[in-house]
Formats: sequence, structure tokens, C-alpha cells
Amino acid sequence: MELRHLRYFIATGEEQHYGRAARRLRVAQPALSRQIQDLEEELGFKLFHRLPRGVELSSAGKLFLEDAQRILQEISDAAARAGRVASGRLGTLRLGFTENSCWRGVVPESFRRFRELQPDAELQLQPSASMEQIEAIRSGRLDAGFVNFMPKSDPDLDQIPVARQQVELAAPKGHPLANLKKLRLRDLTDVPFIWFPRSPSPAFYDRLMHECYRGGLKSPHIVQEGLNEATILSLVSSGLGVGWVLGTARWRCPETVVVLPVSDLNMPLTLALAWRRDNASPLLANFVRDVRRLPDVRAVNK
Repeated sequence: MELRHLRYFIATGEEQHYGRAARRLRVAQPALSRQIQDLEEELGFKLFHRLPRGVELSSAGKLFLEDAQRILQEISDAAARAGRVASGRLGTLRLGFTENSCWRGVVPESFRRFRELQPDAELQLQPSASMEQIEAIRSGRLDAGFVNFMPKSDPDLDQIPVARQQVELAAPKGHPLANLKKLRLRDLTDVPFIWFPRSPSPAFYDRLMHECYRGGLKSPHIVQEGLNEATILSLVSSGLGVGWVLGTARWRCPETVVVLPVSDLNMPLTLALAWRRDNASPLLANFVRDVRRLPDVRAVNK
């Protein structure tokens, strides 16, 4: 039994007439009649009672018509769903992002545009550290992620820079450092610091330590470690010390905290969208295309 048998049977059952069914299907009436006969022989029972003018469904034919109509509709729906997946309009996209990147800029804007342009697709978001995201992308647990500390080249991963941010200093509001017209690294000697741990990004940690040493902050007075930017901001707000954050932290830091640029610290940090080169998901391809079109991303990649 083939799909054309069902289509011919449905048309004949709905029209109750071979001639009208043949015209509807745009086939010759003898060919239609042969297909119905072949279907009845395969099933082993009659679907129609032949009348002087037209045909009438048998009891078995009436039941079979209902099921045949349902089957063809399900096949049509399945083909439509598969077409939406193939065109990147349906499916699931699993994205990672760092907590400090989602407050403003490209990351939240990309999520908003995805919801707007792909309303039938599912977006699964997973906040996690950059290195954890990269491992999840490699293993296939994530389709893509917004990560810091991305290697310049990787044989397995592709990427596009989406933002560049500067490392700046978070300090309690009213701290003497906030009154300096030009804050330098040497001004931070003996100031209590909430520092971040080295393990998430040893290369970045070592580079920052080198830049501090070069600028005169040779031995930072670290009183506490903060696992992430939110923790550092919270501890700075409590007056425990100052801490390094990204400049974008000023958009979400507590009212009791100010974010200050340090004039001789040049530590730009690139945020990139990364994904596996061999990930053939049309939904991912659409997402990457739409991110590339964002004005802020185009500016970064000029």
C-alpha cells in the first residue's frame, strides 16, 4: 500500500463518484478505478458498493476513510514540522552565557531577537563559567555559548567576537579612591582586595597580575576571593574591599558601589559566541546569522 492509494481512496470516498474524484486528482478515471481495485484486493474487503450513478462507501470503507484521512493529515503535519526544522524555524537551541554578560548589550538582545524571529523554536539557556561552556560545546551538551577567554584559534570550534569590555575597579561609594581625578594602579597599594580565583582562567589571572606589577601594584593585598562578579560586587558593597569587574558591571551594581576606570590598566576582554564547526543545526546557523547582524557585533568586527 502506498500513499497514492490512500489519496485516491479518500478523494473517491469524499466525492462518492469516480468521475468527480478523477477530475479532482487530475488523473484518468480508469487509472483511478484500477488503484481502488488494487487497494481492495490488498485489504481483502470491499470499500465501495457500486451504484448506477457513483459509488457508496461500505461499512468497512467508512471506518477506513476516517483513519486514512487522519493518517494523511499526520503525514502532512510531520512534513511541515520537518520543513520548519530544516529551515531553522523549529527545534531546540541550547545556549550558554556568562552571568555578567546578560545584563546589557549583545547577549540579552540576541535572546530577544531569537524569541521574536523564531517563535516556534525552544530556547534553552544555561548560565555557566566560560571554561564550562567550552567543554559543554565540545561534548555537544550545548550548541553554542557566549564565552570569555576564548582561544584565538581552535580546530574544533568556530567563533565571532561580539563585545569588548575593559577590566575596571569596583569600590564602595564614598571610598577615597573615587575622589581621585586619575586612578592609577600604584594608588591601589595596600588597599584590601576581593580577587577572583585563578583556576577558572589561569592565563587571564596571570596577565592581570603582570599588568598590576608593571603598573606599581606589585603585591595586591587580597583579603577574600569571589567566585564570580556578582559575589565580588556583593562583598565590595559590604565594605570588605575593592575588586576587579568588567565595565558593564556599572549597569547592575548595587547603589553602594561605584565602578572606576584605572587609567594605566589596559585589559580588554573579548566576549565571543562560540560553537562547534561541525554542528549542522539550521537553528544554530540562523542564530549565528542574526547575531552577526546586530549593530554592536558589526562594530566589533570592523
